[in-house]
Amino acid sequence: MKIALMDSGTGLLAAAAAVRRLRPDADLILSSDPGSMPWGPRTAEDVTARALAVAEAAAQHHPDALIVACNTASVRALPALRARLEPGVPVIGTVPAIKPAAAGGGPVAIWATPLTTGSPYQRGLIREFADGVHVTEVACPGLAEAVEHADQEAVDAAIAAAAARTPADARAVVLGCTHYELVADRIRDAVQQPGMPPLVLHASAGAVAAQALRRIGEVAEPEAPAVGSLTVLLSGQEGVLPASALAYEEGRLLSAVTPAR
Repeated sequence: MKIALMDSGTGLLAAAAAVRRLRPDADLILSSDPGSMPWGPRTAEDVTARALAVAEAAAQHHPDALIVACNTASVRALPALRARLEPGVPVIGTVPAIKPAAAGGGPVAIWATPLTTGSPYQRGLIREFADGVHVTEVACPGLAEAVEHADQEAVDAAIAAAAARTPADARAVVLGCTHYELVADRIRDAVQQPGMPPLVLHASAGAVAAQALRRIGEVAEPEAPAVGSLTVLLSGQEGVLPASALAYEEGRLLSAVTPAR
């Protein structure tokens, strides 16, 4: 079984690690184009072209499914990706976990890139899944880029700035960018208010990984005896995980596997 994941950069690590935990025997293909990151400020046409190139590089390895582990690519390029690859390769997009967050009753804060914050796409999800729940959209300029480069000072500064714009009574935070999941604990520590109930973070990686397995008729087998291979594609060329990926638990988990050649 092969599962491919795509993103502009290291945002795919969280979903890849989630697949690895559910199915240790799965062969993983990580396809990205870090030189073009971030995709958020780019036009829809540019994002679509880059996403198709990254996806097609992964498709050359004949995966059973492709996870679009990027909110921006899911918003702007998912129809084009599905038109190009399906039905041969099921394509699973990433949607911010607004529905489960709103089910808790709120108040809810949604952390996202500046372009996604306030976008018709995100506002539509709020109307559909969080009607009647107090929701605050929080733009996080620079956070994805800081996470990508494992710039710890910049990560702390971006998180602190976003936390300052997050209402003190927020009971749940939706991580609306896959990069943010890599620093989830730091986000929780920054937003958690003394004396308040524990803050709940809502991420997408686990749900996306499970959905990919469902789409191809597989189930979780945490006791699988074999450990699958890891293939890393950088702008279509086979390589290794960038050093910045090893700053995160997810990257270290994946690096324990010798890349396929």
